[in-house]
Amino acid sequence: MDNFIYETPTKVFFGKDEELNVGKIIAGYGAKKVLIHFGGKSAKESGLIDRVKAALAAEKIETVELGGVVPNPELSLVRKGIELCKKEGVDFILAVGGGSVLDSSKDIANGLANPEVDVWDFSMGKAAPARTTRKGAILTISAAGSEMSNSCVISNSETKEKRGYNSPFNRMDFAIENPELTYSVSPYQTACGAVDIAMHTIERYFCPGSDTYLTDSIAEAVIKSSMKAGLDCLADPKNYEARANMMWASSLAHNGLTQCGRSFQLTVHQLEHEVSAMYPEIAHGAGLAALWCSWARYVYKANIPRWLQYAERVWNVDIDFEHPEVSIEKAIDKQEDYYRSIKMPVNLSSLNVRKEDLPELALKCSRGKTRTLAGFKPLAYEDILAIFQMAY
Repeated sequence: MDNFIYETPTKVFFGKDEELNVGKIIAGYGAKKVLIHFGGKSAKESGLIDRVKAALAAEKIETVELGGVVPNPELSLVRKGIELCKKEGVDFILAVGGGSVLDSSKDIANGLANPEVDVWDFSMGKAAPARTTRKGAILTISAAGSEMSNSCVISNSETKEKRGYNSPFNRMDFAIENPELTYSVSPYQTACGAVDIAMHTIERYFCPGSDTYLTDSIAEAVIKSSMKAGLDCLADPKNYEARANMMWASSLAHNGLTQCGRSFQLTVHQLEHEVSAMYPEIAHGAGLAALWCSWARYVYKANIPRWLQYAERVWNVDIDFEHPEVSIEKAIDKQEDYYRSIKMPVNLSSLNVRKEDLPELALKCSRGKTRTLAGFKPLAYEDILAIFQMAY
């Protein structure tokens, strides 16, 4: 087991009606004026924003609103949010939504607190936040895990780049998780969420490391539970227990718990970021489903024992030790069948990605052939292109 630091400073308020306590929670941080950041009209039409504003008003906390966050959150709106916060004297950012809203809020919080730095420099690795603004979240979709993660992913539509950066300043001070707020999530987005949640831990499972049997057991439980919860939510959207398990899995899958003792590199996420940067209409979870099985078939021979463990423990495959590759391929096929069962794509062509764009996607992912993605099997430009071609 490798050395590691595990820190999860985000305080979670989990359960029914917890969003009604948001005023008291934020008052505890001494906030005077809050930016309520959200996505589309559903947050308004459902009455959630009004309930949040009432809870804040009860504590004599002023508010200003900024909606319009889209999937693959845009740098342009982040910049708008920073300027609005400066103008209004905002001292707390409240994200009401899913991963895109949370990531946009994180970037606004960092940009506001570090005005001497161009906020896009954080995403490009040219600078790191030295401080941040207080922030919290009311989660309305189970997927990205941004509510407890140290990551932030932002898209720049001008350059067609999608970049993520990790920082302890990306941690939310608190996250309110009421599973009932996810009842109205569409079947498609529910399925995308199930993919994304499991993938955050599946990718950690295949990062280099050894002798992590406790971490492995936790990871396997998160993977299997999130996939089961996804199926149960699709069968009955108002199944509270299914929504609750899926929401909690979202937080555990991406807060660092399932990587303790192993290195960290979300390789398939890196591949998918290039796809949804070029095609912003593609949902992140759908892109991951379209890529993972091809990536798995390309890399598994680099660590047969690890993949056999995954096949046996996650997919209950009876291991044929004389023909181990057959057992691994059965497990990958089972995962592909799962994606089909929840109506997720298993190739890029079904997402209308153009075949002629694959070399450019590989070139961008490899940073102009200067970057190799780490893992049991490192991936240079030629490998990345081969995976994109397999996934087409």
